This record gives sequence, structure tokens and C-alpha cells, in this order.
Amino acid sequence: MPQSPPIQRRRLVVASTAAMLAPRALAQAGEWPSRSIRMVVPFAPGGATDVVARLFAQRLAEVLKQPVVVDNKAGANGIIGSAEVARAAPDGYTLLMNTAGAQVLSPALYKAGYEPLASFAPISLLANIGLVLVVNPGLGVASVQEFVALARKPGKALNYAGGSSMISLIGEQLKATIGATDMVVVAYKGTDPQLQAVVGGEADVSVDPFVGLQLIRSGRIKALAVLSPKRSPALPGVPTAEEAGLEGMTFSTWAGLLAPAGTPPAIVKRLNAELLELLATPEVREQLLKIDYEPVGSSPEQFAQVIAEDAERWARLVKERNFKVTR
Repeated sequence: MPQSPPIQRRRLVVASTAAMLAPRALAQAGEWPSRSIRMVVPFAPGGATDVVARLFAQRLAEVLKQPVVVDNKAGANGIIGSAEVARAAPDGYTLLMNTAGAQVLSPALYKAGYEPLASFAPISLLANIGLVLVVNPGLGVASVQEFVALARKPGKALNYAGGSSMISLIGEQLKATIGATDMVVVAYKGTDPQLQAVVGGEADVSVDPFVGLQLIRSGRIKALAVLSPKRSPALPGVPTAEEAGLEGMTFSTWAGLLAPAGTPPAIVKRLNAELLELLATPEVREQLLKIDYEPVGSSPEQFAQVIAEDAERWARLVKERNFKVTR
């Protein structure tokens, strides 16, 4: 059963000394940047990718001395915004803050109009994003074992909220793993709507990319297991999926910055160097760790390798689960 590789594999480069000392003269692409830069997020505001985008947009604006404007282009499981960037002029003024779902899974499910790698110039993997299995407290379950027993009851059709293709596919994998034949995976338009559905009791269960951490801490939703290979520092009392007996349910996602294919290498190198320097600062690392996002840094080549491996992994799971979705 494919699963996301251990976090250690992705701890590729965390702002090495060499990167920190890399001269900003790396970018020999004229006067770039000489105007504002648009950072497209292919999801609605408030989601996991949006949180990372706004953090780095603000910091990049400070070091590049130009505005970096976050532009949320949500829709079609990240395809609308991602495809727009793929078609944009490769001049360094349009960037894409993306996550694994839109980058590698959507092209495996739809005629997306872009390829995970060929359509983009990877810049850097920025953060690993954990996932946590959450339920509505009204279900009255306190553990994975109790949830599984409830989900297996004949005629007990639990609703699973999927705010993206990836979250929905993980739901199908959960359904198969625990034998919950009556569980229904319901599509929602984004992470925030899926969480609100669980809070309001419209849905019983979902997988959250730690956007709902405050909802968990306030008791409005209940965390049963983290899907990472190890326990989360933000939720140390919550077991991993493997510890809870959910074999094959180890998953995670990531956030990373890309540009359209053909963007001048000097601009890519400049952005990569700036991002690695930012990731080395205690302030940025603290902001990411506060929401349980693991700071990462990579070269463009290392990020490209992660994208290629994830594209293969998720395509394999789509085939195994015979997963089909409609827009």
C-alpha cells in the first residue's frame, strides 16, 4: 500500500550555511524584480496552502523590495489556479504556492491542462504538512477503535467530508482499511467548508491538514489519530494511525513554491536562495511549527524529485482504489 515517505526523507536541506551565504547577485536577470509579484494559491483563503503562502509572501516582499500579492484562484481541486500559472509568462512575476494534491493528484484524475513537472519550474519545498483524523464530538467516540466499531455497524452510514481530491481519496482508503462499507465520502469546496461540516454535524469525520488545530483544542472537533509517521508536537496525546491500528493510513502533504516552466534559472536560483534564508530564521520556523507545519528547504532539483515520486505514488493509489471524481 503506497504511503507518504517518512518525513526524514523530505528533510532535504534546511537552509544550509552555504545557502545562507549565497549572494543575492545570483539573479542576473536584468532588474528583476522591478514590479509586484503575484503568488497564486489554487485554493480558497484560510486553507493549509494559503497559510504558508501568506507567511512567505510577506517575508519575500521585505527582501525583494517589491509587493508580493497572494491571489487565491480556487476551484476544480486546485486546477484553475495551477493551470493559470502554467500558462503564465515565465518572467518571475507569477508564482504558484501549491500542495501535493493539486500538483500531482489532480493531473492524475482530470484533464488538468498541465503536467506535475513539465509545466513548472520547481523552486523549493517549504513545509511538510501533517494530517489528522477528526470527528464530530457528537459521535461519542474517544478512540480510533471506537470509531471503527461504530463505522462498521450495519446501516450506520457515516458521512466523510472531503475538501479536496486528496482528502477524498484518503477517505476512500480509510473506508477500505476499516471495512466501513456504508461510509459515504462527500465532496466539499475546500478545507474550511469540510471542517465546518464536521463542526456542524453535517459530516461525521474528515482528515484535516492541521488547519483546524484551534477547533481541536477548543473541543469543537475531536482528533483521533495523526496520519504522520510520528506523533505531532502540537497534539502529543494523539496516537499515530499506525499506533492506533490503521495500517496503510500514513499520509502527509506539503507546500512548495513553483514558477512557470521556462522561468530564467537566475530568477529560480534567487528565489530559492531567499527562501532558504527565510527558512533559517527563528521567526519563520516558529510560525510554521506553531501550526504543526515542519519547515523544510530544498534545491529546485530535490523538489522536482519529490514531485516525481509523489506523482507516481498517488497515481498508483488512484488505480488501487479505482478512484473517480467529477467536478
